Amino acid sequence: MASCYHGTLELLPERKTTLRCRYCHLTIAGEELGDGFCPECFEISGTKRYEFDQLAATEGGGVRYRCEECGAIIKSP
Repeated sequence: MASCYHGTLELLPERKTTLRCRYCHLTIAGEELGDGFCPECFEISGTKRYEFDQLAATEGGGVRYRCEECGAIIKSP
């Protein structure tokens, strides 16, 4: 694997409230939930499931970047 110098970085936005479906494990932003049920479960089985676990937010105070060349995530304090 060739060494990457991470010359082209993209600033990643801070994660908002992220939810994970208890059945299919889909992760989705709370703002994208719309009607409140899991869109993946509804599409697959037609069942509206409203049970989600809230994921912990990323550690605060730092900034995250993604290298556009190799895809590595770089955290800055």
